[in-house]
Amino acid sequence: MAGHDLARQVRVFSKPIIARVNGACVAGGMALLSLCDLSVASATARFGLPEVKVGVFPMQVAVYLRHTLTPPQLAELAYTGELIDAARAERLGLVGRIAPASELDATVTNLVANIELGAPQAIRRGKYALAAMANMSFDEALAFAETQIAVTSRTPEAIEGIAAFNERRRPAWQLTVEEQD
Repeated sequence: MAGHDLARQVRVFSKPIIARVNGACVAGGMALLSLCDLSVASATARFGLPEVKVGVFPMQVAVYLRHTLTPPQLAELAYTGELIDAARAERLGLVGRIAPASELDATVTNLVANIELGAPQAIRRGKYALAAMANMSFDEALAFAETQIAVTSRTPEAIEGIAAFNERRRPAWQLTVEEQD
């Protein structure tokens, strides 16, 4: 199925993906939201799984949301089909930030600008590490993180970042061809 192929590609995409939600985020939209690394929603946005109201159950969307919501939270949304507001979506962990509708684009732009200040390779490696650790036990994740910090602390980015910090200047990141796209 095309949607699942997209999901598989998004999960291995090396750059952060931001959801900008302004309006209704329901059914498959909730699946897309769950695939994003970060999210900003308009204060007027609504979220839900209304499939039961048309005679089906959000089987596939549940796969996407099972690590975002607790089982009772997912069950309530799926069984009732009720829409929730942005504030509740934020409390449930579906949304990272809420902005007034008039400030939604500026909030997303600011978030992107803050990400761009970070080291591109460190962000790429971090995104990979977060995904890899998601299904590991605590001890496995800790061991994995220990090996990753040993590797990443010796990269040219880390060396430049530490030097810039010590010299009280902004780092001059060297972008690879992949990062320039």
